[in-house]
Amino acid sequence: MNQDFSILQLVIGASWVVQAVVAILLFVSIQSWAAIFSKYFSLKKVNSLNDEFERDFWSGKSLNELFTAAVQNSKTAGPMERIFASGMREFQKLRERKVTDTAQLMEGARRAMRASIQREMDSIESSLSLLASVGSVSPYVGLFGTVWGIMHAFTGLAQLQQVTLAKVAPGIAEALITTAIGLFAAIPAVLAYNNFARDIDRVSNKLETFIEEFSNILQRNVSSPNTHL
Repeated sequence: MNQDFSILQLVIGASWVVQAVVAILLFVSIQSWAAIFSKYFSLKKVNSLNDEFERDFWSGKSLNELFTAAVQNSKTAGPMERIFASGMREFQKLRERKVTDTAQLMEGARRAMRASIQREMDSIESSLSLLASVGSVSPYVGLFGTVWGIMHAFTGLAQLQQVTLAKVAPGIAEALITTAIGLFAAIPAVLAYNNFARDIDRVSNKLETFIEEFSNILQRNVSSPNTHL
């Protein structure tokens, strides 16, 4: 009755399959937490850069001035600034080709911004698939380890002449560890995924709104020949 039931001792005494499952789950959990911290700071930076550019955009600066700054800051610019730059670049290219049709100018600028926002969202949504996979698969991997551990425990008990609770408990306990570790890996991943998905939806809506507002400004400039960008 003085057996050591610490988690470490139970894992050490478990079968190699259970030990492998525990190792996989711990590795996945570490990857999940690394992705959570990385995504948290990257989203924070994205929101900060977007807010900063949005303040500059509505500060009264000319579009050409903003475009020049966006080109110079292309390596450190945020998603909104890069989307703006792609729209302005295409708009100016079409004007240089002597395109005067308003619909064609606006369609070209919108198409460039749509392609840009897709690239930006693909980058922002990176690592979410990892969190989704960890959150959905980890409990089942842990359950597999538990089932295998229980099977292994009962197979060993079948060879004993007398079965007591003291002999059954260690095998069951070490089997249940994998379920606990599976939940330990899955729960933070699911909570983080839901939180990040909500934050990314806000970023996406903000970028979509900016595209519409910027498109309206471009259309007014095209419609007013005397207006300078």
